[in-house]
Amino acid sequence: MRLLACLAATALVALAVPAAAQEDYPDGPITLVVPFSAGGPTDTVTRLIAEPMSRELGEQIVVQNISGAGGTLAATQVANAAPDGYTILIHHIGMSTAPTLYRNLPYNPLEDFETIGLVTEVPMTIIARKDFEPETLQELIDYVKANQDTVTYANAGIGAASHLCGMLFMDAIDTQLTTVPYQGTGPALTDLLGGQVDFMCDQTTNTTGQIQAGEVKAYAVTTGERLESLPDLPTTAEAGLGEFQIGVWHGLYAPAGTPEPIIEKLTAALQTALKDENVVEQFAELGTTPVPQDQATPEGHTEKLASQIELWRPIIQEAGVYAD
Repeated sequence: MRLLACLAATALVALAVPAAAQEDYPDGPITLVVPFSAGGPTDTVTRLIAEPMSRELGEQIVVQNISGAGGTLAATQVANAAPDGYTILIHHIGMSTAPTLYRNLPYNPLEDFETIGLVTEVPMTIIARKDFEPETLQELIDYVKANQDTVTYANAGIGAASHLCGMLFMDAIDTQLTTVPYQGTGPALTDLLGGQVDFMCDQTTNTTGQIQAGEVKAYAVTTGERLESLPDLPTTAEAGLGEFQIGVWHGLYAPAGTPEPIIEKLTAALQTALKDENVVEQFAELGTTPVPQDQATPEGHTEKLASQIELWRPIIQEAGVYAD
């Protein structure tokens, strides 16, 4: 009996330590991992929400960029991190396409992470170097069909949003193009601005400023309605590419096993950040908006992730695009 009592007391002490840690969380900096290079659209979204989340949590959120392999390097690192709330991940639509795109994916998005909440869904724009010959989307389609061996399409690597958008575009026009992958959207856009590649599809968070400044030629936005920030830019449907629509949603993740009280604090901080006046204004300038509060939750996030995995699986399988 004394042995059982001793074991029970030991177990209670062991349980009390993590419980206290959960109650005191956070008591130090939190690393928020971005799976793409600095200056890209996901990085922009991350840095906008990091500051108000830090204020709400009372501890600094440190943004860390770990790019490569379409975001899987960063996701793997976070999946293997301690489930204590001090290492979290932001990822976009690529989290739902990775299970089909990668033959040897070292994590399961639905099993190896705790969802925290969705952040925003960003429209994409089809853009080109400003001296590219086609003037409209239909002219672009006709041009690339006639010059498919020489036209170059830039993307941020397999699994990146720009890669997925390009894959859908080529499928929609039934034409395969020469693709030029980069280590991130930032370098891809830099080469587009410099005229080294012809065109690409990228998020409004990364292209709105260049479009407004006339530094690139813009053909369409991939939404059902025009954007307030780019009112003169037609939708893909208006421009002649009927069913072609794609939005890039972002969400926050923690390693599987992160205690629920910690997830609840992170979700509450996210929801506060998404109501922050500066975040709302900056998102609007970039052509996007915060998600509704019911989607900035683990439940709304998990539902979105699961449905998107099922949506993208047949599209990727039909395209036959895979990575090791």
